[in-house]
Amino acid sequence: MQIDETTWLVTGASAGIGEAIARTAAARGARVVGVARRSDVLASVMDDIGGSAVVADLADPSVVAGLIDRVEAEHGPIDVLVNNAGYEGVGAFVDATAADVRTIHELNLLTPIELCRQVLPRLLERGRGHVVNVSSMASSAGFPGMALYCSTKAGLSNFHRVVRAEIGDSPVGSTIVELGPIPSDMLDRVYEHPDAERGFRRFRRLQLMPEVDRQVVADSVVDAVARGRRAVRHPKRASMFPWLTSTPQRAVDALT
Repeated sequence: MQIDETTWLVTGASAGIGEAIARTAAARGARVVGVARRSDVLASVMDDIGGSAVVADLADPSVVAGLIDRVEAEHGPIDVLVNNAGYEGVGAFVDATAADVRTIHELNLLTPIELCRQVLPRLLERGRGHVVNVSSMASSAGFPGMALYCSTKAGLSNFHRVVRAEIGDSPVGSTIVELGPIPSDMLDRVYEHPDAERGFRRFRRLQLMPEVDRQVVADSVVDAVARGRRAVRHPKRASMFPWLTSTPQRAVDALT
């Protein structure tokens, strides 16, 4: 896919990985529509890259309902959807409230699924487009203190795998992004939980999961859309975890 002159909808575009993807796509000639909850920060980023800001709380199902309709009515057809918005929800599961469970699953899992449901029929009808779902190495290598987060990312990675199989013969592409630790405010909050931090420290000591700069991720994601790549995984040396998890899945895929 040629990146220039395409329209990208990037969720969680006000900071972190989403901001980096938005800036990189815009630098490659894309029109970017950024979605986030923090209006002032989002407006600053979109003004800087010549994009358009859509302020929305993506953990609210009533806000997510009809979001693609509203965006396309104002900004035209979406070519690339990047489901990036997420929340880490670190803490012992036994201390989680019902509201904690609902919020993280709405934002990390149900919203990406719903936005895919809204946008994919349009992409298939137009015969072009690409969907990117930003997941995590935590989908296959979980850490204590991150039970809710890991459950959402495992669900997202498996959802993406099956949908990719369903649309595999179409001209619409898809990329799963599975990441280890990326320096950010979110990662700082993860490190504040002793059990999670100990797990990451062991992986770092074994040199299995070093931190990766968000710009490396953003460049890889934009390149994956341009070249039709099905997966982006960082750090590269930790790719064994999703590969080992997906081995029996690939066997089932071959049978089905």
